[in-house]
Amino acid sequence: MDGIIFDVDGTLWDSTEPVAEAWNLAIRENSSLDISLNRRILKGLFGKTMTEIGEAIFPMIENIEERNALLDACYNFENTYLRNHPGTLYEGVTETIKKLAGKYPLFIVSNCQCGYIEVVMEAAGLVPYIKDHLCFGETQTPKGRTICTLMERNGLKDAVYVGDTQGDADACAEAGIPFIFAEFGFGDVPDARVRIQRFADLAKMFL
Repeated sequence: MDGIIFDVDGTLWDSTEPVAEAWNLAIRENSSLDISLNRRILKGLFGKTMTEIGEAIFPMIENIEERNALLDACYNFENTYLRNHPGTLYEGVTETIKKLAGKYPLFIVSNCQCGYIEVVMEAAGLVPYIKDHLCFGETQTPKGRTICTLMERNGLKDAVYVGDTQGDADACAEAGIPFIFAEFGFGDVPDARVRIQRFADLAKMFL
């Protein structure tokens, strides 16, 4: 194995509460919409691409340019807000990442916007341990393709991906790499063959 690639939301941390707060503030400041987001709503959307999230939350905005403008405002507000109101890291993330980095190159691929992964890495103290990262905001491609792009530019031939949703599992199938299901996350992957109940289980698995 020449690399471990991680998802973010539902795998490294849970930011649904502060993200809901940030988006509600951004919506109020940048629109006249009478909607309020919460943890439950976002939990069902995290893991989808930025475009899919915009379609789900703002279906009432038929003009694509207007919808994207509000979506961009929400994401920009979110990145700033999370620096002072970070998500909650899952138990054992920082310690386990440090251990794994001593033996394997580590990476992150997410369907998030530009800047989000950097916020997570800084909040979790992971900057020294993550060799490279890539997101939908940069590639504008489905996660399976984004995984392939990251692998290609880092010369990876035998990587694995750790995620928490069926979408992550499908992306791994598209990319042709093994999937490790984080059971403590947001989704359910009934057919997952390899599972972890806690993040620290990765150390037992690979070390």
